[in-house]
Amino acid sequence: QVRVVESGGGLVQPGGSLRLSCAASGSISSFYAMGWYRQAPGKQRELVATITRSGTTNYVDSVKGRFTISSDNPKNTVYLQMNSLKREDTAVYYCNCNIGTIIYWGQGTQVTVSS
Repeated sequence: QVRVVESGGGLVQPGGSLRLSCAASGSISSFYAMGWYRQAPGKQRELVATITRSGTTNYVDSVKGRFTISSDNPKNTVYLQMNSLKREDTAVYYCNCNIGTIIYWGQGTQVTVSS
């Protein structure tokens, strides 16, 4: 069993920054890819950014140039640095861990962008 835990969410003003962390632990030796998704009220969950173990990244167009995903492979941890936050970035942010055969999800962390 693999446990995925997100942290770092909170309330921030428009234009501000937050850094989310996601750690996978348990029966995991390494991951194939990890990613961040978000779900705003009344909307479907959408991909924000993903990173493979080799470092290949992918971003949704709306966050390119503002968000950066990175990883600490030995710790099975990924980060999402979010800069120039906008009100429309408000959502619950979920992390997932793909170990090749199964994808595990965390419980989510709330990010609210508001003045």
